[in-house]
Amino acid sequence: MTTDDNSEIAIDSPNDEARYRKMRERHPSRVGVGRAGSRPRTSTLLQFRLDHGEARDAVSTHVPDQLAEQLGLVSIQSKASSKTEFLANPNLGRDITDETAATLRDQCVEGPDVQIVVSDGLSSTAVESNLPDLLPSLFDGLDARDLNVGTPVFVEYGRVNVMDAIGEELDADCCVNLIGERPGLATNESLSAYFIYGPLRGSSTSKKSVISNIHRNGIPPVEAGAEIATVLAEIYENKQSGIDLGDR
Repeated sequence: MTTDDNSEIAIDSPNDEARYRKMRERHPSRVGVGRAGSRPRTSTLLQFRLDHGEARDAVSTHVPDQLAEQLGLVSIQSKASSKTEFLANPNLGRDITDETAATLRDQCVEGPDVQIVVSDGLSSTAVESNLPDLLPSLFDGLDARDLNVGTPVFVEYGRVNVMDAIGEELDADCCVNLIGERPGLATNESLSAYFIYGPLRGSSTSKKSVISNIHRNGIPPVEAGAEIATVLAEIYENKQSGIDLGDR
């Protein structure tokens, strides 16, 4: 996502230019952008419209089919049949049909220590931007810990809890869902990793752990892959996730 040049002096004669520059350089929000009379400066308004358009695109566009193929992911779809249905009825993105479950059992390894799920969620851009660097790092980390990894799956129109259905069908010990998060005006590339031990449909949110803000200006994808592997190893060893893991 394109952002303002935060090194620019956008306010006429700031009282403390050094502190102003420090704030602009370190803060991702639109602070200290100045104005033209009672309106935003033209550059500020144009940047806002660009960022807003990119955020909308992240929600409405699709992850390219070839990306899943290149990364070796088995592609499936949630119960939602379209992007419109997915956005209007979130519950459809949290489960899979019986036919899809049969496809998973036919094409994927059953009973893995770790099942990796990738979901478009609310940002296809987040998946495209982070997965090519994140997945190799994640696989290396899991291999170094001798964890048996199942066949990775990509879910179109997937919500966080679709991991419960997939993990249950494949009898996985642990499951992680790498999902595109709701985009904002600071970034449309943010990915999160949700974890659960013993995935079952209907599992509560409190049973899930999460790492968020995975993107180039947050947790870099290569670093995130290594951290996700560490968390999965901890969850597998302790046989707990979410608040249960925190209370051990």
